Amino acid sequence: MNPKSNIYPWIIVALLCVVGCLNYLDRTMITTMRGSILQSIPMTDAQFGLLTSLFLWVYGLLSPLAGFLADRFNRSRVIIGSLFVWSVVTWFTAHATTFEELLWTRALMGVSEACYIPAALALITDYHRGSTRSLATGIHMGGIMVGQSLGFIGGWLAEDRTWNFAFNIFGGIGMIYSLVLLFTLRDRKEGVQEKIAIKDLPVISFKNAITDLFKNRSYLLAMGFWGLGGMVSWMVVGWLPTYYKEHFNLSQTIAGMYATGYFHTASLLGVLTGGYLADRWSRSFPRARIMVPVIGLIVAAPGIFIASSTTILGVAVVCFMIYAFTRTFLDANMMPILCMIVNPRYRATGYGVLNMISCIIGGLGLYAAGALRDTEINLERMFQVAAVTLLVCAGLLYFVRQDEERV
Repeated sequence: MNPKSNIYPWIIVALLCVVGCLNYLDRTMITTMRGSILQSIPMTDAQFGLLTSLFLWVYGLLSPLAGFLADRFNRSRVIIGSLFVWSVVTWFTAHATTFEELLWTRALMGVSEACYIPAALALITDYHRGSTRSLATGIHMGGIMVGQSLGFIGGWLAEDRTWNFAFNIFGGIGMIYSLVLLFTLRDRKEGVQEKIAIKDLPVISFKNAITDLFKNRSYLLAMGFWGLGGMVSWMVVGWLPTYYKEHFNLSQTIAGMYATGYFHTASLLGVLTGGYLADRWSRSFPRARIMVPVIGLIVAAPGIFIASSTTILGVAVVCFMIYAFTRTFLDANMMPILCMIVNPRYRATGYGVLNMISCIIGGLGLYAAGALRDTEINLERMFQVAAVTLLVCAGLLYFVRQDEERV
């Protein structure tokens, strides 16, 4: 594969789609096999929520450093190393026999997966500039949605065989695919003008990156809406299978299918649509990559509110799909928005910091939901509060302003 060919930027997207799929499948399938895991390893709802919360906290705390590594060193090698290590950890998860061991594997997965997203999105935007940026990012995020939508496979395999089986299988697949990437994935080489422009710039340092980012008003707003949006997203993803199972008296497999298969199929269509619309509209309206997700969040809020208020399964499924479809307009455009507001040298670090904020707040939301359930507060009320939170996110995003010097 020739990195200089016109098609290679899209090959990059295709290769990383598979990695993104494995990334989210490995991390989310545990939520669809709750019953099977609890039969093998007894724990409370708060402890089960802690499994994903701890992953998110570790993942989030290390994301800024992981982003810096992608800015400072070779992005493709960071991606390959991350995939290999988290796949090994996925395989080890299958061999956990106690809650403490399971908790440790989730923490280690957080360490290894933290390095992927900032490096992958930065590599894609290195290759895709101008009118293909949002769509390319959206297609990659679509790979992530596929991984989430396949999460029900975990619940199915757990019922058909054992909960350990899926972790063994997907851990092995990830290790093999990391070897494939070793021979196919390459960083973009700078052109002559770019080399001249960066020749006299100081070496990228973590301190300078953080200082530059935190002086940026629009970046601070991005931290706000991305953090609150992460809280809503992770709470919904983490507890939707349980909501369907308990609220509508469904089996674990059927509840997992509705919560992942239907839900993340809508997310996949939404992230592609959000990227396409933003790219098309940006040709005539510079703030298109900001306004498309603003509109999406405004539509998503009543979707989740109605879905959590109804007693009709079909209405709940459709409204959660509407939420999933329009909420992901933001996912397709987050890195393109960063390209509009932050220094190009610090894009991966910037996304890493956003990941940290989102995951810490998201992890708190997941754990709090489990703790509130232990005190007999139902998921319906929590989802309704989440709907209001989405409107706050839309308001913060609206006030983000583009830096005309950014590309």
